[in-house]
Amino acid sequence: MPTAMHTGSTPGVYYQAIDAGGPAVTPLRTDIAGFAGIAERGPVDLPVPVTSWRQFVSWFGDVIPAAFLAYAVRGFFENGGVRAWVVRVASNDPVAGAAAASADFGGAAGPVWRLAASTAGAWGNRLTVNLRELNRIQLTTTGTDPDGRWSRLPGLSGLAVNDEVRLTQPGRPPVWRVVAAVDPMTSQAWWVPPEGPRRGYHLPVTGLDHTAPMTVESVEYRVLVSASGVLVGLYDRLSLVPENIGYGPLVLAGVRPPVDPVTGTAVWAPPAPILIEELRADTADLRGLDLDPATETALAGGRSGLSWLSVDDFVGQPVAPDDGPVAAALKRRGLRALEDVAEVALLAAPDALVRPEPPRPAPPPPCVPDPCLDLAAAVITYPAPDVDAPPLFTDQQVYAVQAALVEQCERLRYRFALLDPPYAAATDPAAGLRGVLDWRARFDTRFAALNHPWLRVLDPLDPTGASIRLVPPSGHLAGGYAAGDLQTGVHRAPANRPVQWALAASVAIDETGHGVLNDAGVNAIRTIGNRGLRAMGARTVSSDPDWRFVNVRRLMSMVEKALDIALQWVVFEPNDVFTRARVTLSVTNFLLGLHEQGMFAGSTPAESFYVTCNETNNPEREIDLGRLLVEVGIAPAVPFEFVVVRVGRVRDSLQVKEASAT
Repeated sequence: MPTAMHTGSTPGVYYQAIDAGGPAVTPLRTDIAGFAGIAERGPVDLPVPVTSWRQFVSWFGDVIPAAFLAYAVRGFFENGGVRAWVVRVASNDPVAGAAAASADFGGAAGPVWRLAASTAGAWGNRLTVNLRELNRIQLTTTGTDPDGRWSRLPGLSGLAVNDEVRLTQPGRPPVWRVVAAVDPMTSQAWWVPPEGPRRGYHLPVTGLDHTAPMTVESVEYRVLVSASGVLVGLYDRLSLVPENIGYGPLVLAGVRPPVDPVTGTAVWAPPAPILIEELRADTADLRGLDLDPATETALAGGRSGLSWLSVDDFVGQPVAPDDGPVAAALKRRGLRALEDVAEVALLAAPDALVRPEPPRPAPPPPCVPDPCLDLAAAVITYPAPDVDAPPLFTDQQVYAVQAALVEQCERLRYRFALLDPPYAAATDPAAGLRGVLDWRARFDTRFAALNHPWLRVLDPLDPTGASIRLVPPSGHLAGGYAAGDLQTGVHRAPANRPVQWALAASVAIDETGHGVLNDAGVNAIRTIGNRGLRAMGARTVSSDPDWRFVNVRRLMSMVEKALDIALQWVVFEPNDVFTRARVTLSVTNFLLGLHEQGMFAGSTPAESFYVTCNETNNPEREIDLGRLLVEVGIAPAVPFEFVVVRVGRVRDSLQVKEASAT
């Protein structure tokens, strides 16, 4: 029962604490990367979050000769990244586009189920399935209704509603029925519901002698899936009945993130290797499948959809407001699919520069010569592997993909693009720096950085560990960006960090070349002394000196996005002194916290930032128009690029002093 203190019915003075400020503004994560590229398997054009290299492999497969995506993601995690969103790209051409390998199963009435690889790709052609029938329950009836509506059994343990059974008698064809109801008191299994709605397969038993015992067997199915001879999946108690909890197409459904019924959020889990599609037009025909339990059926027809890959597959198309769901899905492809993931702060598409390598076939078995064979006439040939290789993009096509990266970052304002130089510019030491400088001249934006050259990594495709593969550096550097953000903060320049999981740069850069690249706004990756391979640059590709440094742009993006999200409560608030004071307090507290973390250049808050939201920048004419202006000024910390150590002689000693270079 409420007390007088709670209701205020007793005269007196009561104290209540009310927060006069607005909701707190909190810093946002800036370490989350987004990648779009070619993968061995996985859903196409669906952003999937991954938090480890092993999780990426479970979704998209390991490294492949036809792609750089897996190398980039592994480089991201090896260099300190902890979370990324990945989009697999593939051609959707109806003839040569991506397709899933499959095989059909059925009986005399035609195909019933199609077992297909869970995602498109040639990887599904390595799968084999063994589909067999299971009979967990086998009972003999002790009586049957004269009209065939129910049968009495010696026990109902294990038999449930919507279970499929097969009823047989010697010399008669079998009959398939579905349990409509069970009565434990009378031990009856009803084939026709005693009351309530009936479905098409709720039929009385016909074609059998109701006065004679009948054998009742439960009918379920088991699927064993193998990849290259290794068991990778076992799925039991699958049913042909759509209402059964074990309905095959429901248990092994298409790739989509299931939703947690409690939290309402998507539960991301790697898909099963196969899915089941229903092929019957009439699901009331529940005759069992014709199966040989010893047969291994190979899936076929899988295509990776790479040979017809185009720029549109990487970048998608703008979605118009009047586009329907089908049209929007067709346009929201590749990089466009990452637009809806608000937490992405770094963007890369290394496979725009992919140079597919021929697969390394396994060595042939040792040959034992037959003494009776004419070796001179014997010609041994090995079939060429069936590889759906992507095309080699021209420089103009590569530029189109990277321009889409930049355009998305500029339009959304809160993400940053990592650009890779063309292969020729990154691998030809005789050409010098002209190639990468020409590529740099194509861009002028504060939302992107160009890193040079490529990296040499030990290729996991070679089990001997003797092969080296050149890969674009964007994935490795994205991991370095993320590690710096997590360890220190986004205000630290993402440079002078060792590059992990890389042996060397594709070409060596000396001091003179480094200076030329630095002046042009190209970030060099080079080995310096015994400090290993490091990224030695943190400049954007902007001609504006105010936005020269990567950390300045990314710090401002984080501040802008945090304020954009946290100040949404101001909409429809009265434009009065109280509201403006609350806004000023919220923003000031947020910036003060950043100042204490060393993100600004000033030594005091007054030197680091200011917040103005009062009558000076909100005159009556703006108030009459329903506008509220908050002016925020920030002095971001700029990295030291040049440190001069002065050494001089003073009488009989030496003095060493540090001074900033001008």
